Amino acid sequence: MSVPGSWVDETMFEQLSTRLQSAFALLTGRGKLSESNIDDALREVRRALLEADVNFKVARTFIDGVRARAVGQEVLRSVTPGQQIVKIVHEELVTLLGGQAKPYRFPSAVPAVTMVVGLQGSGKTTFCAKLAAYLKKRGKRPLLAAADTYRPAAQDQLATLGRGLGVPVHLGRPGEDPVAITAGAIEVARNSGCDVVILDTAGRLHVDEPMMEELDRIRAATSPHEILLVLDSMTGQDAVNVAAEFARRLDFTGAVLTKLDGDTRGGAAVSLAAVTGKPITFVGTGEKLDALETFHPERMASRILGMGDVVTLVERAQEATDLAQATRLEEKLRKQTFTLEDFREQLQALKKMGSLDQLVAMIPGVKAGAALDEKAMVRTEAILDSMTPAERRDPRTIDGSRRKRIASGSGTTVQDVNRMLREFEAMKLMMKRFGKLGKHGTFPMVSPFGR
Repeated sequence: MSVPGSWVDETMFEQLSTRLQSAFALLTGRGKLSESNIDDALREVRRALLEADVNFKVARTFIDGVRARAVGQEVLRSVTPGQQIVKIVHEELVTLLGGQAKPYRFPSAVPAVTMVVGLQGSGKTTFCAKLAAYLKKRGKRPLLAAADTYRPAAQDQLATLGRGLGVPVHLGRPGEDPVAITAGAIEVARNSGCDVVILDTAGRLHVDEPMMEELDRIRAATSPHEILLVLDSMTGQDAVNVAAEFARRLDFTGAVLTKLDGDTRGGAAVSLAAVTGKPITFVGTGEKLDALETFHPERMASRILGMGDVVTLVERAQEATDLAQATRLEEKLRKQTFTLEDFREQLQALKKMGSLDQLVAMIPGVKAGAALDEKAMVRTEAILDSMTPAERRDPRTIDGSRRKRIASGSGTTVQDVNRMLREFEAMKLMMKRFGKLGKHGTFPMVSPFGR
């Protein structure tokens, strides 16, 4: 099932992940990692990397590094040869992706300046808005500066996004030089108490010398603490080639990969750090303005190898969950007073964390789409929305005529309504048996949309 926003399963890295698993399977039953069986497995790994659009030089260096570490290693009694090679590949992949995470920096001097650059159509303006939302959530007061005076409606787009976020936008005067606009934005930020200025510059080709010189002038005038290059991951190796030229010409501080929720093979993410020597700072994981994540090489390597990403899953849960609401839920779970009204609130909180496929892909050992059905979740939510608050608080009042009304209002069948109610009752019985699970913030909410 392909779902917008999913990281694995028919989208980003799906083919690479599947091929790597096949390569590791070649080592099943072997007692030692010999040169012969390692070569068989690494031949498949190399083919998988190239088909994922990884730079061929990067793939060759990666394979050589894995081979040098793997050949001749004794297999530990507690693991299989396949598991041992997965460990080696994981560690080498982390190094390939940049090693340590290089998060966005918050300098002490204010206003700090972040300069956003890239090709036209790469998603710069949307990223600027996402970054503003990211900063605002962390207690910062960002100001957006519309320095793209070339693309029609570019300034209007940024102004609209800023209004939606409640973030001020400096537009400058008609015909004003972009360098003057950025300098003016810093002055406005200084006078208004904004602590971060985000410069949305015009898209340009890296071979366009006059436009690149304009970036040099903006950098000289604003002294940015971060220069972020926005790249469209859908363009694969083209994105890496562009990044290499921007690194040579502008020496940016970090890259941003957009559209990682699209049907991309992942080669840009795997190759970029090795080719440019620049870290990936952020990744865009969807169209919504909160769909922005700090890039963590170790977590990404785990996702690629099907090992999950529990840390990110927990972080998303913490962001989506209100502490007071969680405390109330814990008490209801212990007292077995959990209602359909509470269940509806939990579905809404779950939606804030991303698509189900995306979340399941973060669970170790679980393939995306294997445990949860996105359509069934939508159907369940529609059924709950068609009930009155009183019905959700006490499902015993839902008789035959009410079930027909609920089915009609939700676009489902009476059988769907009956099934959801039966499974909810079964879930409550499970809660009664394991009531103390709520103390750990867990609750069984999978079954109503697992069909």
